[in-house]
Amino acid sequence: MDTLTESAAATASTPAAASPAAALRKLYFLRFAFAAAWAALLLTTAGTLTTLTAVLLVAYPLFDVGCAVADLRSARPEGRPVRGLYVNAALSTLTAVGLAVAATSGIPAVLRVWGAWAITAGLVQLAVGVARRGLGGQWAMIASGGISTLAGASFVAQAGGADASLSALAGYAFLGGVFFLVSALRLGRTEGAAKG
Repeated sequence: MDTLTESAAATASTPAAASPAAALRKLYFLRFAFAAAWAALLLTTAGTLTTLTAVLLVAYPLFDVGCAVADLRSARPEGRPVRGLYVNAALSTLTAVGLAVAATSGIPAVLRVWGAWAITAGLVQLAVGVARRGLGGQWAMIASGGISTLAGASFVAQAGGADASLSALAGYAFLGGVFFLVSALRLGRTEGAAKG
């Protein structure tokens, strides 16, 4: 995966780098708000696989694609690494399609697709967080990537059991949102220190 370029790492502590940190901060706050609202909505429908549930399931990775595109737009002019963001957008797009198909087969199929996505996206998030560690506030993204990988394996395992339920996905999304919130707050502290 990508690593931080020398120029991006060198400017991370200067006021010029406040712009990429500010863009990431806004994006992370948005991701937290979406994850919290999505988790609450999914919990109201998690017992059965309805049309609304299927729409919610497909909407989550599509929102992730939108966030990756927004992140790409802010990263590219700054010369920051973007390969992981392209991989993330591709994975999320494939997941949205996979979830649309899996929703017609039942909860276990949905858990398998979501689990595979959580594993692969978690690994990508881990790599991107490591590459961006010079920007600050990335330890939460690194931890989130590792936890996502483990959670994905548990979703795949749960799909084979008698207690297959979508409610764990709401918890997963909310916890991921909390990690984005923590990163946003940490980026704010880093940005404030760079200006001061």
